Amino acid sequence: MLTLLVPQGAEYQAVCRGLKSRKSPPQVVALPIGVEPVTQFLTHWQRSPSFTEVLQSGVLVMGLCGSLTAKLSVGDRVLYQSCRNASGKIWECDPTLTDQIQQHLTETTLVRGLTSDRVISSAHEKQQLGQIHQADVVDMEGSAIMTTLAQAGVPVAMARVVSDDIDHDLPDLSAAISPAGKLRSLPLALGMIRQPIAALRLIRGSLKGLQAIEAIAAHLP
Repeated sequence: MLTLLVPQGAEYQAVCRGLKSRKSPPQVVALPIGVEPVTQFLTHWQRSPSFTEVLQSGVLVMGLCGSLTAKLSVGDRVLYQSCRNASGKIWECDPTLTDQIQQHLTETTLVRGLTSDRVISSAHEKQQLGQIHQADVVDMEGSAIMTTLAQAGVPVAMARVVSDDIDHDLPDLSAAISPAGKLRSLPLALGMIRQPIAALRLIRGSLKGLQAIEAIAAHLP
């Protein structure tokens, strides 16, 4: 059975809600936020006894992402074909596992992902990143997962939902993520207060994305 890797917090909770009806739900592992925290977490996780099963069955990464193309809107479901980092290194997701997931999920789009080591809040920067890297979506965990797990021989697939589009700014939430990859509630609140319109748009997009994640979890193979 697949192991699910999901960023901690609201995304993790949405996946768990979607799996409630399953008699034998898969293992769900909560990840920190950001490349370095994820790398450290997964390196430690590889030493655990449960990792042997992961090597055989593979992992499915789930969560939210940001759009880097006008073709994708808030709420769209995507499956990664590949993931790259800002240096241009590209990892291919496992094609067999990706095809298996796609057969069980309707209305998904195959995309090329980009991993950033920080929150991309500017619409202009999102547009630039999409053009420079020829990527469709951006996240903060993908390349770290591929570096650590795919290189260890673990089949990896990634299913995400777009929570913000390419045309609008997000609140600057860079100070809201701790070095350990956890959300800081006070800087998060302050960032939202400083940009209320962008904050409202982020909340709406996140809620729509979380509903879609929950639905995806309920229909996994």
